[in-house]
Amino acid sequence: MTPTEAPRVVLGVGGGIAAYKACEVLRQLTESGHSVRVVPTAAALNFVGAATFEALSGQPVHTQVFADVSEVPHVRIGQEADLVLVVPATADLLARAAHGLADDLLTNTLLTARCPVMLVPAMHTEMWEHAATRDNVATLRSRGVVVTEPASGRLTGKDTGKGRLADPAEIVDLARLLLARPDALPRDMTALHVVVSAGGTREPLDPVRYLGNRSSGKQGYALARAAAQRGARVTLVAAHTVALPEPAGVDVVRAGTALELRDAMHAVSPGADVVVMAAAVADFRPVTRVEYKIKKTDRDPDPVGLTRNPDILAELVAARAGGQVIVGFAAETGDGAADVLEHGRAKLKRKGCDLLVVNAVGEGRAFETEDNAGWLLSSDGSERPIALGSKVHMASEIWDAVVPLTQK
Repeated sequence: MTPTEAPRVVLGVGGGIAAYKACEVLRQLTESGHSVRVVPTAAALNFVGAATFEALSGQPVHTQVFADVSEVPHVRIGQEADLVLVVPATADLLARAAHGLADDLLTNTLLTARCPVMLVPAMHTEMWEHAATRDNVATLRSRGVVVTEPASGRLTGKDTGKGRLADPAEIVDLARLLLARPDALPRDMTALHVVVSAGGTREPLDPVRYLGNRSSGKQGYALARAAAQRGARVTLVAAHTVALPEPAGVDVVRAGTALELRDAMHAVSPGADVVVMAAAVADFRPVTRVEYKIKKTDRDPDPVGLTRNPDILAELVAARAGGQVIVGFAAETGDGAADVLEHGRAKLKRKGCDLLVVNAVGEGRAFETEDNAGWLLSSDGSERPIALGSKVHMASEIWDAVVPLTQK
């Protein structure tokens, strides 16, 4: 692929009810500038017709190796791809891929691909947990194939449990990460339990208003998502966020105020290998919550006094034991006293955490955006910039720095 060419993605579609969600994955990929060739199984076309995939991709759709034989599609499609992405990957398709079968165009493509391959499972819980499926997944992962963790939730009919297809936006996020960094999702965190906080706290002033901030929660969710796909057991303590789907394979604990977030973090952090405080915690809260809506006609111009919230990151550092690694975040702006990086260095020294991610914030930066950039400061004095990229890309770089610390 030359720098001017669109990334070439092969979107395989397995024969499961979740096949309809592949249309949204296809739409998001094409709208973000990717060239997508859809290769469904014959069973997939029972759920979504070829005409739909052709209309959305602008490319022909075939299931068998005997279509357009002169172009040798069973070899060429895989050879020319920058990423092969299968959504959904059914239990049958995982089994055929693990055993090297090549009985249709998609399985032939999987055998000829020399680019990153990502399989996104979707099936009933019993099928996902079956020993045969677990062995097939382990075999594929041992060969370098990225088999993502499925989400939990509503399945076909009235059933619920693990095996639900990950949200399309999450799938696209991970696909873009692999296109940028093919080695970004190693299974190097399988022995770790990590706790991540995300989002912004809200401190109620009255039944209508609150003190808050502009954190969307996207960076914390990206950290949780990337860790889960690298094999970690992940607990996400989520304060208020924009409408974000729960990351696949992650346990989510909800919190609203700073004190609620504090209680949740102290409850789930003991025994964790890594704790990441990515949430934006309000520095102050009202001394008392007014039980009625404050009116402009109230005589007291300042009816709500403020008190300082606890420093949750500093408390977690003081309470840690057993070599726990703690990562903090600092959203900074420069001022007359120091620039962003100098403020970050001072905060790292003050907090005592192992790593500090420093973000320069302001209009169009860090908060409420899809991309992020910053610096990664270490307690050993080392520093390195993190270039502007997607928030899951930043998450991947943070975990790259964290994993070696857990092995000391």
